[in-house]
Amino acid sequence: MSTLSKRSTVYFEPAIHNALKLKAAASDSSVSELIDEAVRLMMREDQEDLAAIRQRVDEPEISYETLINSLQADGKI
Repeated sequence: MSTLSKRSTVYFEPAIHNALKLKAAASDSSVSELIDEAVRLMMREDQEDLAAIRQRVDEPEISYETLINSLQADGKI
């Protein structure tokens, strides 16, 4: 096992748990290592999303109603 140091209890549906066990065996990893990597990936994606939001903070906002009215006016809907 890697240098993981904190313990948590995580509950999975039986089919998901079985898939995790098979994936762990096939990749010579533990279920804990797979979950740790999945959480890290999710956090990286969140970090990328937050960066994209920061980059677009100065863009003008448009309401949904304004958007669909504009689409209708342009003959697109």
